[in-house]
Amino acid sequence: MKDIIGVILGGGEGQRLYPLTKERSKPAVPLGGKYRLIDIPISNCLNSHINRVFVLTQFNSASLNKHIVQTYKFDMFNGGFVDILAAEQTPESSSWFQGTADAVRRSLKHLIPYEDAKYIIVLSGDQLYQMDLRRIVDYHVQNGAEITVAAIPVSAADAPDLGIMKTAPGGEVVGFREKPRPEELPDLVSEDRPDGRNYLASMGIYVFEKQFLVDLLTGTTATDFGKEVIPQAVGVHRVWAFPFDGYWEDVGTIRAFYEANLALADVSPRFNFYDVTRPIYTHPRNLPGSKFNNCNVHQSIVSTGCILTGADIKHSIIGVRSRIGSGTTIKHSIVMGADHYETAEQLLENAEKKQPHIGIGNHCTIINAIIDKNVRIGDNVSIINAHNLQEKDDENYCIRDGIIVVPKGAWIRSGTVI
Repeated sequence: MKDIIGVILGGGEGQRLYPLTKERSKPAVPLGGKYRLIDIPISNCLNSHINRVFVLTQFNSASLNKHIVQTYKFDMFNGGFVDILAAEQTPESSSWFQGTADAVRRSLKHLIPYEDAKYIIVLSGDQLYQMDLRRIVDYHVQNGAEITVAAIPVSAADAPDLGIMKTAPGGEVVGFREKPRPEELPDLVSEDRPDGRNYLASMGIYVFEKQFLVDLLTGTTATDFGKEVIPQAVGVHRVWAFPFDGYWEDVGTIRAFYEANLALADVSPRFNFYDVTRPIYTHPRNLPGSKFNNCNVHQSIVSTGCILTGADIKHSIIGVRSRIGSGTTIKHSIVMGADHYETAEQLLENAEKKQPHIGIGNHCTIINAIIDKNVRIGDNVSIINAHNLQEKDDENYCIRDGIIVVPKGAWIRSGTVI
């Protein structure tokens, strides 16, 4: 696959994932205890032998850039790279990226010099899936397509939130609607499936010949692939849908992110981090094994470097370097852990100032929550959505769709009830 370049879109402000995107971009949000979302598309590329990858970044990109630089290093004989293309001011443009297509258009000057690259595959940086990308490129070539869009079957209930394609027998796209209205759905049925998933949704994965992509984007001012470029190309260019029926989840909202993470703790998760033929790569950490002192842990993932004392953990994800105190119960929650350990001097200083340590104190109860990194939670704290609120914004926490989110670095004082 040396004639392919991967381009991963770093995303915009990520407002639907706020406050997890308060200090980081969407692809930099922690996932599954030890990974970040960006690790998924990069690993899909590397597992498909696509080892020249550009990541287009713009908003809150410092932590994402640091993670990529620290994680993806290739030897001088490999010829591969994972490189960052940040939004930049140029004599031609002084504005930010205006959308997915605009980001790729303004990055073309960095792609064109790779004369041996014939194809460009464009991927999203905030989706959870495992795909052999060689198959979609082969499909693109076999059908003589000019644009190939990865497509997944969805139900009528999910279709209004996605870009839906109408295909002819064989797979050519003959219609496209971005977030169609309910009354438009009958005209977009592509196939009659027994499970009711009769609509083909765009996965935000596109394959182009490089020169075709250059001509396409320089010949239009359209700024977004899903809303403009792909719909406008249907009927004008050869657009094909590549059928994919595996696990795929767009984790662009707090609810979707929460449910996708907890699903990783299932007995047989649909997304498999344990497949040795398709490993998911991330930043290697020289951390000790996790330590459990008189704990009960059920159907949960506990990452490395954690210290748990007398805790009861049920159906939860516990991130790296987490410290959880005695008598604490955590259920159906995501604890992202910490970026560093506190030293003995810092722990003593915390005690003198009567401020919580980084981690979760003693005799706390946390249910249906997301606790971001470096959070300090005191003793006897209850994070349980006591008033059953669906939405709320507070200084030290937010509630989104009934899920409590404690943002990075927040302090929750002892005795607090949320």
